[in-house]
Amino acid sequence: MEPSPLSRFAILIGEARHISDAYGGGARMIDPQTVTFGSAAEPGQDGRGRSQAHLANLDLNLLVFLRELIRERNVTRAAERIGVTQPTASAALSRLRRHFDDELLVRVRGGYLLSPLAVQLAEQVDTVCAAVERIFAANAEFDPATSEREFNLIMADYAVAVLGERLSQLMDATAPLTRLHIMLVKESLVSGIAETIRFVDGVVAPPTSRFALPDFRSVELFRDRWVCLTAADNPAIKDGALHMDDLERLSWVAPYHRDSSVSSAVPITRQLALLGLRPRIAVRVESYQAVPYFVAGTERIALMQERLAAKFANRLDLRILECPGEPEPIVEKLWWHERVEDDPAHRWFRQLIAGVAAQLDL
Repeated sequence: MEPSPLSRFAILIGEARHISDAYGGGARMIDPQTVTFGSAAEPGQDGRGRSQAHLANLDLNLLVFLRELIRERNVTRAAERIGVTQPTASAALSRLRRHFDDELLVRVRGGYLLSPLAVQLAEQVDTVCAAVERIFAANAEFDPATSEREFNLIMADYAVAVLGERLSQLMDATAPLTRLHIMLVKESLVSGIAETIRFVDGVVAPPTSRFALPDFRSVELFRDRWVCLTAADNPAIKDGALHMDDLERLSWVAPYHRDSSVSSAVPITRQLALLGLRPRIAVRVESYQAVPYFVAGTERIALMQERLAAKFANRLDLRILECPGEPEPIVEKLWWHERVEDDPAHRWFRQLIAGVAAQLDL
């Protein structure tokens, strides 16, 4: 039987153990104290007697199997996906279980569930495999009309609402065989951005201190401003305008909010702190686009990016009001690691994103 593309890729990366950056950084993204694909003992074991990762002992075939196992949650289907036999897949699962000292796949009535550790690994394995794939797909030239490359982009759902539709249309029209993997911002991704950015094509985010690193590159995409969002018939707003005391007494809906007494890179938390506000947060959500739904039909208020607020105001009978005080301007940038600066495919991708941003209404 002809090996599947995934099988050929698994064989290929199994022969490429010298590519340290493709996996070494990925291991650190999970936990530098626990990731130890090597079987031989190394100097400097941790308290549990597990050796540190050693690239000479890595079998990157296991990464591909782990990715498909997590996706399928079934050994047989994972084996079919990568084109190996059931005994080979079972042996790979046994090796992974020994390495992680964890079941990874737990039998329950009616099927299997991922263990808590496997759920954690799921956030990383796709990104690491994609990085390895990009290394072997690298070429001195890039033809968007024929390329099958996958581009990985981290962004908030706010940026998705602003850029996503047009970016999708342009990629479909100019590079129909390429794939786009959008990863929505999570705190775990942002907190480890120095490592994460090495394994993705870009991150769309505001310029916070976490991005002030010498090997980061960026281009400004667009600007926006903060406005307040309320229900159109909110009786708590008397004269059609907001004042600072209104912001203090009204209940809030806040995305990604953390305690404002703690220094935070979360935009909403930062703006509330700059305005000197410690309001009552009635609803916290891990999404910008969810905010309007928890404002509509209530006396709550929210701080929102104007471009996003405009997309929901008429649909949900909401009102956009000027924010009292002086909130900071919003600047969104595309960030990437310097190592891909001269990659022709990456250059095309970032120019495409910048072109989409340039077409936005000011």
